[in-house]
Amino acid sequence: MTSIGQLSRARLAGRPADYAALGLGRAVAVWEDGFRTAPGGPGTWEWWYFEARLDDGSTLVIVFYTKDFTEGGAGPPRPFVTLELDRPDGTRVSERATAHSGDHDFATGRCAVRIGASTFTGDHRGYRVHAELDGVTADVVLTPRTEPWRPETGHIYFGEDDERFFAWLPSVPSGSAEVTLAVGGRAERRAGTGYHDHNWGDTPVTGLIDHWYWARAAAGPYNVIASHITSEERYDRAEFPIFMLARGNRIVADDCTLVRFATYDEDDDPGTGRPVAGTLVFEYRAADPGDDGYRVTFTREDTTPGAPRAADLGELDEIGGFRNALAKIAGFDGSYLRFTGEVQIERMHGGQPAETHTAAALWELVYPGRTPGSIS
Repeated sequence: MTSIGQLSRARLAGRPADYAALGLGRAVAVWEDGFRTAPGGPGTWEWWYFEARLDDGSTLVIVFYTKDFTEGGAGPPRPFVTLELDRPDGTRVSERATAHSGDHDFATGRCAVRIGASTFTGDHRGYRVHAELDGVTADVVLTPRTEPWRPETGHIYFGEDDERFFAWLPSVPSGSAEVTLAVGGRAERRAGTGYHDHNWGDTPVTGLIDHWYWARAAAGPYNVIASHITSEERYDRAEFPIFMLARGNRIVADDCTLVRFATYDEDDDPGTGRPVAGTLVFEYRAADPGDDGYRVTFTREDTTPGAPRAADLGELDEIGGFRNALAKIAGFDGSYLRFTGEVQIERMHGGQPAETHTAAALWELVYPGRTPGSIS
């Protein structure tokens, strides 16, 4: 297998020429959260994702999509919004609203998205989300605690000539969320922690990525976003460890070249046959021996009840947020697994733990699978 630092047919774009070609600086600019695939031609896709973990134990996910991935880019785009509300007692509210023809707007200079009566707007100072769906209304005020971030340019290029790409921008890695919900005429106000990211590309991920782990967690004063992406065999199964660790509102570790990823205690999941790790470890090694390093360990306890174990089309409504869309385009051989367990975040100094925090955590493993007619 190839790693992030070796020659392969897939690479994380981080060269000075990449920044220049994309018109990017090291700091994230407001326009980067605008419409990046304009005018939205065939093969392109894009979404703006919001997630909150609320004070009553609920999880709320709202996603704005430029088009339906299950249609393969054919026909005119019909943007839509999804809302998933998972209660701690296991009940779920799941709604989707598709815009009428032309009833949508996507700004390119900033995040200003409108799909029908629903809107997603904001910048580095904060975001507001308003979602109107059948019998459900949500209003969100998301206030960032951590500055916007991306791994290098946020683009992974695929092919000998960088002809395809997948892009990711965590606009709000961590924030506070104030949420007003009206479900079936009953109103409630909640607070919690929030997250917003933005993804886009020019090719379905089914032809680019073999699988990935993805996790977001908080323990003590730390917040972490961690992912490990493995490209398809045609792209040499290149591996991309992605890592961002913030202490309070300051990012303290995000150089992906310093990250080592390892899995332990793997066994085959009985529902999918896919290998599943009992433990994931992201080790961030300090560039200077006198600096702090970090070790983040996810220890699996169980697969979340109700999460589908295979991308069977009859089960996909059980997957929340943008992972639903990814699974729907995956075909029958894709799979999605969500895990619960514990995260341990350690600050390392001189090779020894100098600070340790633990908390409950949730993470995922996705095999997008392949669709008929995917690229070769």
